[in-house]
Amino acid sequence: MGQVGRFRAVDATRYPRGTRVIVRTSRGLEIGDVLAPPAGDTSAREADGTLVRGMTIEDQLLEARLTKNRDAAYAACRQRIDELGLDATLLDVEHLFDGRSLYFYFLGDTTPELERVTDELAEVYESQVQFRSFAEAVTNGCGPGCGTDAATGGGCTSCATGCAVAGSCSTRKH
Repeated sequence: MGQVGRFRAVDATRYPRGTRVIVRTSRGLEIGDVLAPPAGDTSAREADGTLVRGMTIEDQLLEARLTKNRDAAYAACRQRIDELGLDATLLDVEHLFDGRSLYFYFLGDTTPELERVTDELAEVYESQVQFRSFAEAVTNGCGPGCGTDAATGGGCTSCATGCAVAGSCSTRKH
């Protein structure tokens, strides 16, 4: 649904306006767009989260997969609401980048029946796309120090093939 916040880049990179980035918020890993470069030094206390990296090609592929699954979850929720005859208006569905959370947005109050429907669908879509293990790779990479020379004595080469973290490691071997 959109949120504006201040994020501190973990590598102190200054991303220009319009750059698509991965950010860590209180909800998890999310995709964001830089609206403006930082005006000054944002302390960790003032930040709403951390800017992890600019989006990679691997991130864009994952985003396409998330969009496909989000659209399917929207259609399934709409169908379930109709089947049960619930008085609810579904506005949107959001699947966080790390795949750990699926958010359903409704107009008005939610009923216990509607909560059961969304809980059921969240479980189906989170397990169907098998993001639980992928979320760990996105969050932690190949282990402590992923993307650093210390990780594997010269760069990130132990990540799983296609790992989004491996794709963004600046020191990985090509």
